[in-house]
Amino acid sequence: MTEHEGKIDGVLPCSGVDIANPTANEHGSTLSIARAVDPDKIPDGGYGWVCVACVFTINGFTWGVVASYGVYLAYYLANDVFPEATPLDYAFIGGLNFGVSMLVASPVTYLQRALGTHIPMLIGIGMQTAGFIAASFAHTIWQLYLTQGVLVGLGVGFIFIPSVAVTSQWFDKRRSLANSITSAGSGIGGVIVSFATTSMIHNISLGWSLRIIGLMSGMMNILATCLIRNRNKVIQPPMHPFDVKLLKRLPVFLLLSWGFFSMLGYIVLLYSLSDFARSIGLSSSQASSITAFLNLGTALGRPCIGLLSDRWGRLEVAGLTTFACSLTVWAVWVPADSYAITVLFAIINGGILGVFWMTISPLCVEVGGLRYLPSMLALAFGTIILPTTFSEVIALKIRQPGHDRPYLYPQIFAGVTYLIASGFMLALWLVQQKRKKQPGI
Repeated sequence: MTEHEGKIDGVLPCSGVDIANPTANEHGSTLSIARAVDPDKIPDGGYGWVCVACVFTINGFTWGVVASYGVYLAYYLANDVFPEATPLDYAFIGGLNFGVSMLVASPVTYLQRALGTHIPMLIGIGMQTAGFIAASFAHTIWQLYLTQGVLVGLGVGFIFIPSVAVTSQWFDKRRSLANSITSAGSGIGGVIVSFATTSMIHNISLGWSLRIIGLMSGMMNILATCLIRNRNKVIQPPMHPFDVKLLKRLPVFLLLSWGFFSMLGYIVLLYSLSDFARSIGLSSSQASSITAFLNLGTALGRPCIGLLSDRWGRLEVAGLTTFACSLTVWAVWVPADSYAITVLFAIINGGILGVFWMTISPLCVEVGGLRYLPSMLALAFGTIILPTTFSEVIALKIRQPGHDRPYLYPQIFAGVTYLIASGFMLALWLVQQKRKKQPGI
């Protein structure tokens, strides 16, 4: 590797040595460069913690904002905001936030290779902010589709995709912990935005809540984007938007299958809990608070999952957490009939339901290697386009309004999909264990 390839902003990583001006270094000699830390070595900290804070903020004001759509969904379903709209329309809009953001994963990976990390992210910030502000002026459902659905989804994708691999580039032994901390940002952001959205809708207006959330998220994302740094010059990842060769590997197929089925259950839980609370007779304020409690559980639970992953194994913890999601659906959500039990489920499941987001980056490294992380992530995000777009649509379609338990079928759907996902993770673990014992296979 040349000096230029190992340079980040004129400084060798972790060395503080200015290679652009070697005469200014110790004794005017280049011997200080020889004593510099190997640029190939993963820092496992240092400026990486600044990047953790940046990605934490980005997750908070992209996915945290998207997660609060459950508050908007419950409001739209309970009030005749758009007379021509059906419940499925509102479900599609929430699904588009995820689906469109994942759909642009490959194009954004290509743009990142051509333009660097920051330019695509700044473009995304502009789109997300514009989407929320434009949605505040929507008068028909198709306008809401284009603004709060498509434009916000595009913005989230352009911001999130370039940032998601950064944390893993800075950490090795503490990689799962660092990624779980950044992933917890969506929980903190979700708590803030959910409570703020509820308050603004009731005390100001729906329109102003959308405008304020858009402007607030835009400012926070700009700050984080300015400070984030990757290590692509050192690692030199190929960054192929769609690497077909990786799909031929059995572990990659199993990992992608796990992601597909786990996201089917995830979207149902994320978006349905607030309206579920209304269906069992809770007030609108109690129903809105359920989404906030779900995000609180996310903020508290994800760092714990990261610590356990680094200690007990990333595949093992991901599989057990996925199984636990299914178990809590059957044991807690299905029999829930009061505010207290629903809050309990929201907090417990909030910490584990987004297991995909908190583990996908470390798992991609585990399966494909650090060098192929951007390509693996592009494949993973491409795989979950369909489940994130249509899962809540399926849930509302099989919901039975007017029945004693209108959400029974969506609950069964979520429980089964998480159970299937845990089976794929078990299969992946068995394959990886076999390959460790027989490296040649």
